[in-house]
Amino acid sequence: MKALHRPVSALALTLALAGGAMAQSSPPAPAAAEKAPSGAATAGPDTVVATVNGKPITQGDIAIASDDPALSLPGVDDAQKKNLLVDYMVDLKVGAQAAEAAKIGETADFKRKLAYFRDKLLLDDYLEQEAKKAVTSEAEHAVYDQSVKLTKPEEEIHARHILVDNEGDAKKAAARIKGGEDFSKVASETSKDPGSKAEGGDLGWFTKERMVPDFANAAFALKPGQVSDPVKTQFGWHVIKVEEKRMKPQPTFDELKEQIDQHLIRKAQQDLVLKLRAEAKIDRKDGGPVETPATPTPAAPPPPSVK
Repeated sequence: MKALHRPVSALALTLALAGGAMAQSSPPAPAAAEKAPSGAATAGPDTVVATVNGKPITQGDIAIASDDPALSLPGVDDAQKKNLLVDYMVDLKVGAQAAEAAKIGETADFKRKLAYFRDKLLLDDYLEQEAKKAVTSEAEHAVYDQSVKLTKPEEEIHARHILVDNEGDAKKAAARIKGGEDFSKVASETSKDPGSKAEGGDLGWFTKERMVPDFANAAFALKPGQVSDPVKTQFGWHVIKVEEKRMKPQPTFDELKEQIDQHLIRKAQQDLVLKLRAEAKIDRKDGGPVETPATPTPAAPPPPSVK
């Protein structure tokens, strides 16, 4: 019979055990001009931070655990996180030593799991190492230039609006503005849009597809300085004023650099795996098809957009 519950992780046990102590003690007030312990800043990966039955736990072990997404511990400060990670590694070593004594590592099932995770770690590290070589200044700028070249010019406007519940209120707001009152003042006093009311109804710059069709069609039909008649959308009734129009500026290289680097890394990893498959001799014993990948097609660069 299979177990009804998955084993509790070492981290969960560590957090459970540490929780009581953390709840009972408040963090000490920071001392004035407190300095880090001598040598803390220069501690290398081989620096021993604890031992378990004579077996060392090093700073390098803690760094590897810290990189584990399952141990991210959001909301925990660095000092507390380090203490929890050391406790976790202690629990891990205690448990691993007990498992070794029980000869868990000698079972066929464990050896298969170990081989699987070894292969996975090897591939992950290899892909990471090789992909970094693809991120060069020349490659980054080539992708940027191609992205910009493929982008069609797009008009955008800077507009304000007033949102009310009914047509009557919208007509009253429009009449006040056409009578000479400042649009921002009327918007701050009457608009029900919490996102723009405090800014005098300011929506900033936007392209046509970012707004619902009825609003967008009315707004983009206006000239700078013009105020619309009441416009109905699914959100209510609007009065719109266009402040400016322009062609949307292209994002700069620096604004897109992170997207470009991720694109280059993903493409390099994909191409490498396809190349390795193409060069390998693969024999499916289960009768499944052996697909020989074609020459990788260059992936399209990321669209030049900045949120």
